[in-house]
Amino acid sequence: MRQLLSALSYFSIFFAPFLFPIIIWIVAKDDYIEGHAKRALFSHVFPFLAAIPLFYFFVTAHSLGSAVGFVILFFVIYGLSFVYNVVKGIQVLREYA
Repeated sequence: MRQLLSALSYFSIFFAPFLFPIIIWIVAKDDYIEGHAKRALFSHVFPFLAAIPLFYFFVTAHSLGSAVGFVILFFVIYGLSFVYNVVKGIQVLREYA
């Protein structure tokens, strides 16, 4: 059960990226589950924290090429975060298998 809740915190990027890890973090009484829920929450929030300076750079860009580059950089960061969550979810499920 510990692995399942921990893995679902990562896999929640598919269905409830912010809400599910917060609920698991608050409700879980196990340090193992809480730790994975915190990491999953941070990995879900990180792309949007990175978007704040990228949005500023996008708005203040002096050329179309650099503006497009900042948009591409955001999608690369979000894509890497997405892949990280899937890989971590699989790793947690396979820990005790």
